[in-house]
Amino acid sequence: MSDIIIYHNPVCGTSRNVLELIRNSGVEPDVIHYLETPPSRATLVQLIADMGISPRELLRQNVPPFEALGLAEDKFSDDELIDAMLAHPLLINRPIVVTPLGTRLCRPSELVLDILPDQQKGAFAKEDGEPLVDAEGKRLK
Repeated sequence: MSDIIIYHNPVCGTSRNVLELIRNSGVEPDVIHYLETPPSRATLVQLIADMGISPRELLRQNVPPFEALGLAEDKFSDDELIDAMLAHPLLINRPIVVTPLGTRLCRPSELVLDILPDQQKGAFAKEDGEPLVDAEGKRLK
């Protein structure tokens, strides 16, 4: 088991970029495909607490369940929002990365660099070509 966990959706470009940034640090993380294997309530609550955000801040808004459930309305308690994310894992924003240095929602993808214990091993550019790390493994932005 790795010291790094990524809650990953392989369809998401940001999630793919974060996974490759982790690998570029020389680590193969534990990859949890959270749409197939959603976190338990206790795990989701702990992730939210560890990130220091509210359940609402973790909600994806541009997916069908958000509109269908009326989640834009400010009438839902934190527990109700967590219930919605557990019932519809697509509502959980991603990627979430857990390392010994912290837990973070890595949007944009370069936020993962703040919590990776090891330096980047070489140059890295996002899928869209935006360079993030130079050949010496130094962060560019």
